[in-house]
Amino acid sequence: MNIKLGINHRHRQLAFALAALLTCCCFFALANGPLQINFQQLFDVVSSGFSQPQAELRMQHYVVWDIRLPRLICSLAVGAGLALAGCCMQALFRNPLADPALIGVSSGAAFGAVFVIVFSASFASSLSVASHFLLPLAAFLSGAITAMCVVAIATYRGQSNAALMLLAGVAMNAIAAAGIALLTYAADDNQLRDLSFWSMGSVAKATWPELAVAVPLIVASSVMLLRHRSALNALLLGEQVALHIGHDVKKIKRSIVVHATIIVGSAVAISGVIMFIGLVVPHLIRLICGPDHKKLLPLSMLLGASLLTLADLAARQLIAPAELPIGVLMSVVGGPFFIVLLLRQRKQLLFQS
Repeated sequence: MNIKLGINHRHRQLAFALAALLTCCCFFALANGPLQINFQQLFDVVSSGFSQPQAELRMQHYVVWDIRLPRLICSLAVGAGLALAGCCMQALFRNPLADPALIGVSSGAAFGAVFVIVFSASFASSLSVASHFLLPLAAFLSGAITAMCVVAIATYRGQSNAALMLLAGVAMNAIAAAGIALLTYAADDNQLRDLSFWSMGSVAKATWPELAVAVPLIVASSVMLLRHRSALNALLLGEQVALHIGHDVKKIKRSIVVHATIIVGSAVAISGVIMFIGLVVPHLIRLICGPDHKKLLPLSMLLGASLLTLADLAARQLIAPAELPIGVLMSVVGGPFFIVLLLRQRKQLLFQS
């Protein structure tokens, strides 16, 4: 009993610390930049909303509401969503090295976005839809189609296999990478610059119209995944155990794949390809609080949102007034961490053999 109370107390402390960290990250993300904004100015600007600001605060109002707040919301939604999707994928495949890109969703969404970038002139001349809606829509649809193909390949007579789904994801990743390479070869110089910036990941171009499309999808799918926290604990023990406990394993697996796809596709659509959030964050939280998904999922979302917001803040400050792509910073952190995970996994496999 005392052990259980101690564990719960540690979880509450961790949740409070992550919430405080996230609050500080939000404040510094809004206040820091080429234009420094103090606490009083920030409070006045945020409290004024979209209404006409005071004359002396017009510049601060524009910077906060049109530049910094959209990219902050983008960082929070993408970071929390990718961490949650990665945590669920790791439980589904029962592998701490799994991440949302495992089944090809990220690559599929990237292909859709690259397609729109390369053929943007043709779309603009033939469609009346605003151009900023085309890229997120194409990325989401392409990622969804990729996920459906993976599920269809891995399903036979109503039964799906996680290992087969993994292999299908590897194949879809290869196909999407080949398609992206062909489109890159066909792109001109201006499109290549856009492709390079977008493929490295960034929240600098986040706008309110794009967020209005993507963020509700991320939030709704995150709520659905959080509802599966008990089933995810059961899946860690094996599909047969979860089935005997009373969980509809087939339905749960399909729901996890679908909603993780929606999250990843929407995130790629508004921020480009950002790696390692879905891999590093759940593993860090798991090392601290254990494998219970009732605590693991919300804590991963808090840390994911904080980490991506910190990365965005660092990207703006390190080489100011220029800006580093977030994907580069995340790769610098996530790459070595992934190698450490591989080495630990290798030791476990050698010990088991």
